Amino acid sequence: MAVTQARFAQGLTYEEYKAQMTRNRERFDANEETVALNADDLTFFKQLPQPINTLVIAEDWCGDVIANLPVLGRLAAESEKFNVRVFLRDQNLDLIDSYLKEGKFRSIPVFVFFDQAFQELGYWIERPASVTAAQAAWRKELYAQEPLLRDFTPDTPVGQLPEEARLRLSEAYSDFRESQRAFSNQEVVRDIRAIIERGLSQTKSAV
Repeated sequence: MAVTQARFAQGLTYEEYKAQMTRNRERFDANEETVALNADDLTFFKQLPQPINTLVIAEDWCGDVIANLPVLGRLAAESEKFNVRVFLRDQNLDLIDSYLKEGKFRSIPVFVFFDQAFQELGYWIERPASVTAAQAAWRKELYAQEPLLRDFTPDTPVGQLPEEARLRLSEAYSDFRESQRAFSNQEVVRDIRAIIERGLSQTKSAV
């Protein structure tokens, strides 16, 4: 589905999205405050010839949204080169179904980048692949070492765990996210930069 300028304009601004959040606003703001952008990345984005129209699909109950959307928000504020509009996933199924993870999962957040003519430059879903890999390795080790989880496999659905095990997993996952925050934030920025560099290069070569 092609995203038009008119449809894009229907989205919430980043600040409007934050204002309507009913869950996790304090965590969202705290995560935004921790984002540290390195000078080279910031220079790259500031020197972009035109702002990048950025469509975001999100919901405030999603941990990956709370972790990763603040990175984009901070990048937009400091570079002044992202025109962000946020759409709530569950109210915009046509949008999320155009950007399914692995063609089947409605994973969020989704960031879709467009140039000024609304040619799509590329998109990003959920979290960096490097963070997913680190998370999988950590989860495997946790299940091997934690007595409350040893009788289960790392791919056991959380809803099938006993309450005590679910609470322990939630606590451990929160600690893991915090320990990985600086790495994860930098990987999000790295991914965004790579997508935009590649997208702009392809649109230039097509002219």
